Amino acid sequence: MNESLISSIRERYQRVLGQIAAAAARRCPELVEGSARDAQAVRLVVVTKAQPLGIVRAAAAAGVRIFAENYAEEAVAKIAAFRVGAAQKNEFEVEWHMIGHVQSRKADLVAGNFSILHSLDSLKLAARLERFLGEYRVGAAHGKILPVLLEFNVSREESKFGWPAWDETRWPHLLPEVRQILQLPHLEVRGLMTMPPYFEDAELARPYFQRLRRLRDFLAAQFPQADWRELSMGTSLDFEVAVQEGATYVRVGQAILGSRPTK
Repeated sequence: MNESLISSIRERYQRVLGQIAAAAARRCPELVEGSARDAQAVRLVVVTKAQPLGIVRAAAAAGVRIFAENYAEEAVAKIAAFRVGAAQKNEFEVEWHMIGHVQSRKADLVAGNFSILHSLDSLKLAARLERFLGEYRVGAAHGKILPVLLEFNVSREESKFGWPAWDETRWPHLLPEVRQILQLPHLEVRGLMTMPPYFEDAELARPYFQRLRRLRDFLAAQFPQADWRELSMGTSLDFEVAVQEGATYVRVGQAILGSRPTK
């Protein structure tokens, strides 16, 4: 394996971890009172969209343990390669997260291959996932639990997926579908996810992260029996602001792995 490549990825990975730690120390004063956030509570998810398997393997050798993909079909070959390698003791064991929009017809790929879905954005998709998870078998075990985050559109952008949540006065209208998802036995809701608008100035994304946090608190008050601990928000452009506003997952790709290969 290319040691120079591993070294460069490790350097960028450690740099981003350092930025996360610094941002956690500068947490937003609206968060829970007390000392600065524990940087260990923020997990760095490295996005491997369009990256070849060799780059992903180099990232694993550099210390990355959580990878994310935007397209289920693209991810399957990478995930399979790591599973085979781990079984043969010549590959690192890693987690794979699904962070992109999932078409209902590809729900089986998500159910069978990912540790968590960040982008559950409809009741239709939830029902499809529930069906495949209920049929899933590992040895004698029947059924599989999939942790999920509910995706909300807090910006009103038509290009964004997720339940409409930009108008806070209409949040009560979201409750019936959220309630139905919480009742599905094979889906384990753990929090929320969003994608803010693109801004060159990361500070402009702050209100959208704040809105998602307020929505999480609203849902937690309505459904206290559920687990709402996770907030997946922040990318290479704005992850430091997201951490200050309470993110527990940040999704960073090219800032760590380098530019995606051109086809």
